[in-house]
Amino acid sequence: MGGRASRRKGHDWERAVAKRLRAIFGTAVRRGWQSRDGAEQPDVDGSPWWVECKRSKRPNIEAALVQAEDAAARANDGRAVMAVCKADGAPATVTLRLDDALDLIEEWYERGSR
Repeated sequence: MGGRASRRKGHDWERAVAKRLRAIFGTAVRRGWQSRDGAEQPDVDGSPWWVECKRSKRPNIEAALVQAEDAAARANDGRAVMAVCKADGAPATVTLRLDDALDLIEEWYERGSR
């Protein structure tokens, strides 16, 4: 897939993730404004998370998470980060650091959602 088609595929994926998160967090969620390095905003903005999206044949999930952490640190943004990745023909995945995942699980459990 060429450069323009790859970029479009990535942008379409960002819009799809934004739509899914908008259903949870409301209308403030949108695809982030992207600069050359993506450091100004996450790929999907307006949620409590710094969201990095990757869509490719074999996305590097760990690299996506590190990219999100680095960008959030440069932006001095205190949000936890997540990488939402989708390999061609496969279901999407979400990657979090263990401490962030445990915080979510603890909150879910304390709300009585067993």
